[in-house]
Amino acid sequence: MKLKLNKTVIGFSILSFLLITFIALTIGNMIIQQLILDPYALVETLLDDSVLKSIWISFSASFVSTLIAFILGTPLGYFLARKKFRGKGLIESLIDVPVIVPHTVAGIALITVFGYNGLIGAPLEELGIKFVDAFPGIVIAMLFISIPFYVNHVREGFESVDPKLENVARSLGENEWGAFRKVTLPLAYRDVLAGGIMSWARGISEFGAVILIAYYPMISPILIFERFRSFGLDSSRPIAVILILVSILVFVILRYLSRGWSIYAKD
Repeated sequence: MKLKLNKTVIGFSILSFLLITFIALTIGNMIIQQLILDPYALVETLLDDSVLKSIWISFSASFVSTLIAFILGTPLGYFLARKKFRGKGLIESLIDVPVIVPHTVAGIALITVFGYNGLIGAPLEELGIKFVDAFPGIVIAMLFISIPFYVNHVREGFESVDPKLENVARSLGENEWGAFRKVTLPLAYRDVLAGGIMSWARGISEFGAVILIAYYPMISPILIFERFRSFGLDSSRPIAVILILVSILVFVILRYLSRGWSIYAKD
């Protein structure tokens, strides 16, 4: 008996292979080249305080921006998922704007609001809170760029939860907050987690908006750019390799841990 080959599966497999190869080749080639050409540079880079500091600033600032996104974006995602009102499409479009605009434009816009003479930056400057060339400036730049990823993920997650389940919770004595906290949020946890991870990852990779409002203290992408501009590829590549390896390790750990959080899984 002849085995019938599914042309769709074969075609999709080939296209998927090409895409995976493109990603793996781009990342893997850089890592392999570094290990072959100068493996000791990785050790030296790991012992470089400025490199370790830049990685820590990148990860911690992105974590803070993701925490803010969770606090502010979760109610907004729920509101957009459950409520119908005039202007809803405009708000959804506004949320997506940071994805579309060039990030240097985003950086300039942030300076006009949070800079020394900005709408918010000026009064806060008098209180001793500064954003230009400061950690808060990095956080708001990362938040502005990454917030669409979080809000859109959680909105889709809340939309996938049947409102009837919330009504059942209310019929059993829960108010709207209790139904959200005990029913909706646990059922949508996967999308909330995915949105948080995507927001955090997008913040780490941000360059254009951050470099305009907060060149210092240097995050990893800016340090890589500075080393490449001043000393060339051999100086910047080890930092890039370390950042990629650390990011991969963190993602693997997060995915491994999230597998056990299935008590409220919808399926």
